[in-house]
Amino acid sequence: MRIAIVHDWLDTWRGGENVLAAMIALYPAADLLALVDFLPERLRGRLHGKRARTSFLQDLPFARSHFRSYLPLMPRAIESLDLRSYDLILSSSHAVAKGVMTSAQQLHICYCHTPMRYAWDLREQYLSQGGLDRGLKGLLARHLLDHLRRWDCATAPRVNHFVANSANIRDRIARCYGREATVVYPPVDVEFFAPAATPQAPIDRTYYMAASRWVPYKRMDAIVEAFRALPDRSLVVAGDGPEAPRVRAAAGNNVQFVGELPRERLRDLLQGAKAFVFAADEDFGILPVEAQACGTPVIAYGHGGALETVTQRGEARTGAFFREQTPAAIAAAIRDFDLPLSTIAPATCAENAQRFATGIFAREMKSFVERACGNFTTGRR
Repeated sequence: MRIAIVHDWLDTWRGGENVLAAMIALYPAADLLALVDFLPERLRGRLHGKRARTSFLQDLPFARSHFRSYLPLMPRAIESLDLRSYDLILSSSHAVAKGVMTSAQQLHICYCHTPMRYAWDLREQYLSQGGLDRGLKGLLARHLLDHLRRWDCATAPRVNHFVANSANIRDRIARCYGREATVVYPPVDVEFFAPAATPQAPIDRTYYMAASRWVPYKRMDAIVEAFRALPDRSLVVAGDGPEAPRVRAAAGNNVQFVGELPRERLRDLLQGAKAFVFAADEDFGILPVEAQACGTPVIAYGHGGALETVTQRGEARTGAFFREQTPAAIAAAIRDFDLPLSTIAPATCAENAQRFATGIFAREMKSFVERACGNFTTGRR
């Protein structure tokens, strides 16, 4: 059986690439395809050395640094990938990968990180924060997003089975596409992200931490601004992205920016943090689980995937929630959290993270694919 794994694009490493790497580990003989592949060589080993066969976007001017500007061409580009020689297509999709062209003789299973955010739930937020919510540019942007949403709906029937990365996304798939989905949580490397060999007592933890790619919906600006009202507490912020000017402008003297980090340094900082602060309405959210795997509690926005990964159950409690994505709500949650902090044990956080271990993902995903292949073959007969 010939297998193709289709990913949206490769340029850096985030949660979606963790899933992709786990898929490749399950099916090492599969071919990899993507819109573009600009993954740095230092990260190539995590994909077992694979390079993607790419679309025409790879060779367009300035694609290496600005391929996202070719968003209007992405539907056409993903449809241009030739998959006719494959029996099984596994797509890892948060944008357009699920829209690949397939035939009735091919089985297509889509691992869906989310229906396209900027065409659905976060449309108005992206337009507003990009300054595209008014004027001629706004009209053109809305026209483009309307087109993308229609295309996204029209291509959903090309998928035989949806696998969602959380119950949150399962519900979103039902709302956007009218399709059922099976939940398989994404893999978290809980062997690498683990408590320090000599765990620090909570009283020794002197800083809070936040990290992500700095894009609008992550609300890193709100986290940073919250610490202006908490001058006696310090925040370490990792990551970078297009929201950098907004995020840095919101910071006070008690915020330290450490940039993009190698995973070893990220782990070290997570292990030593008082708590990990997370303000995104996230589809699933890998980083809060990695923090818990390091024995660190999480203070998170109480919506989306965080409700499935951070627990509030009595002695099993691993963090706290705030209900609004505002600096005031975040600051209040941190003040409240400081009081019972000593009641949250690092071992409890690490144990909760074990629910999302890579081995569990591999077992559940492989079992689902085998059942789907068996049913597909029987149906064709």
